Amino acid sequence: MHPGLTAQVMDAPTPAHQNLAMTPPGVPVIRSVNWGGLKTLYVKEVRRFFKVHLQTIWAPAATTLLFLVVFTIATGAKRPVTVGGVDIPFADFIAPGLIISQGMMGPAFANASFSLLVGKIQGTIVDYLMPPLSTLELLAALVGGAMTRAFFVGAIVWAAMALYGVGVWPQHLWAVVWFGFLGAMFLSLLGVLTSIWADKFDHAAAVTNFVIVPLGLLSGTFYSVDRLAPAFRAFSHMNPFFYIISGFRYGFLGTADSPIVVGSVAVFGLDVVLAIVCYTLLAKGWKIKS
Repeated sequence: MHPGLTAQVMDAPTPAHQNLAMTPPGVPVIRSVNWGGLKTLYVKEVRRFFKVHLQTIWAPAATTLLFLVVFTIATGAKRPVTVGGVDIPFADFIAPGLIISQGMMGPAFANASFSLLVGKIQGTIVDYLMPPLSTLELLAALVGGAMTRAFFVGAIVWAAMALYGVGVWPQHLWAVVWFGFLGAMFLSLLGVLTSIWADKFDHAAAVTNFVIVPLGLLSGTFYSVDRLAPAFRAFSHMNPFFYIISGFRYGFLGTADSPIVVGSVAVFGLDVVLAIVCYTLLAKGWKIKS
């Protein structure tokens, strides 16, 4: 081969080099899902709450069990609760609601609302923005980490209640998994939205104290909404926590005080809307990149 031709062949750029050279500035080179980066950020979020597991896993589980003990023993509330014409022992009635509301949704919100907020306060938000992750991958990792914490705490609470003698053996496992997934995702997305909006920990605490806690307590966890006055019953049916808890309770008891299909569609729709809002705000960098 002619020496000049050999030199031209050796100096010719490879297809990868051609792609890099032809890529306009600001356009990501990784055009498919960055599975490695997604897994890395997800593992980082999981390891973050495992490092302080006494606070993030065992403390919420212990608090949830205390709620069960207080409402079933200390208050003497042992009368059965009628749901859908069926009398349910009081402990069996409130146990599913405590698992999903206190044991799963609360920790999911706490985990998701901390990630970006602490980065903004400590000046380490660049650790989330600089890696080659798309907006969807960033959101999926944050939500996935929060939901993992929710299912860890929920599983511990469920096991403790089962050992305690409460009737928490599922009758419809699909409903337990489905509404547990919907509820954990709902609070995880709400936590991400709070983390984007908040500028200090007081803002996140305000959402917890004035939004999450009231909606959780007024969701029918400790009572059946059928016994409420019409006005309060109407308010309960506007509360998304009510549908999550009612559907989750249906998975254990086989009866519910709300239509399962309606609740499932309503909560799923809210999850989709929250996901779109979080994705849009993250993509624009609202209160994050400025």
